[in-house]
Amino acid sequence: MKFRLVAAFAASVLASTAQAQTKWDMPTPYSDGEFHTRNVVLFTEDVAKRTNGALEIKVHASGSLIKHPDILRAVSTGQVNIAEFLLGQFGNEDPVFAADNLPFVAAGYDSAWKFYQAQKPLLTKKLAGRGLTLLFSVPWPGQGIYTKEPLKSVDDLKGTKFRTYSPLTARLAELLGASPTVIQVPEIPQMFATGAVQAMITSSATGTSTKAWEFVKNYYKTSAFHPKNAVVVNTRAFKRLPKSQQEAVLAAANTAEPRGWAMSKQREKDGDETLARNGMTLHEPSPAMKAAFTKVGAQMAREWEEKAGADGQAIMKAYKKK
Repeated sequence: MKFRLVAAFAASVLASTAQAQTKWDMPTPYSDGEFHTRNVVLFTEDVAKRTNGALEIKVHASGSLIKHPDILRAVSTGQVNIAEFLLGQFGNEDPVFAADNLPFVAAGYDSAWKFYQAQKPLLTKKLAGRGLTLLFSVPWPGQGIYTKEPLKSVDDLKGTKFRTYSPLTARLAELLGASPTVIQVPEIPQMFATGAVQAMITSSATGTSTKAWEFVKNYYKTSAFHPKNAVVVNTRAFKRLPKSQQEAVLAAANTAEPRGWAMSKQREKDGDETLARNGMTLHEPSPAMKAAFTKVGAQMAREWEEKAGADGQAIMKAYKKK
């Protein structure tokens, strides 16, 4: 009888432990090898460790669970409880999401971090309005300009067909006097080879993944902007977790954010070195070029601020203070 009671108690404990375990699926648009995904995996492992396995988050990379354009809606509606996405992907839904896509406004990591601090309160508020809690945000390497021929000045971009990938990069091309041409990453090498485009703006990370040295020879390290990914959790799902698990998620997020920024910086360094090693010339823009780019950036910032209204004004005011 005693043995049966002990066995029953043990079975009860096991059952309650099994019931206590929570499993979440986490979509991300990027491949397993990309630094953003590697950082997210480390985050989920940290969560599992801090909760003693009570909260298990499974990462689904490369858009395998949910395609990028659908991720924001999926996590907002609770189809998934946690997710990662590129903020600028949803800039048409809210200008605040596209703030970090403004070129030559917050160039370089130090400025990008200050801009993030200015953007974060409103970003948090906007996400909260969609039922989401911002856990952390990590930037991509700085965006630079690739050209076939060296640039004597920014005027050399006039009349060129310029590869773009968003409304703001298309506007940038227009203000530089170039012709914006929307091209997805896999198509870049062929489009350059056929003369469909002669220039583009993207990071050294994308440059290495597309083997840019096979179709262009010059890379201008403008660090024009650092678009960010955001990792968010559905707020209702988050609040259903025990308090200790909520604290574990937040602690893991606080570790993941600075780690992700450091990984991004290393990704940029590795990308630059790979471009140079394969025969590309890396240029620092001349003072005249920097002045011309800054002028374009200021105009785009004014246009964006007007579109974003009070939100845009608040972000810019906070950034200027920093």
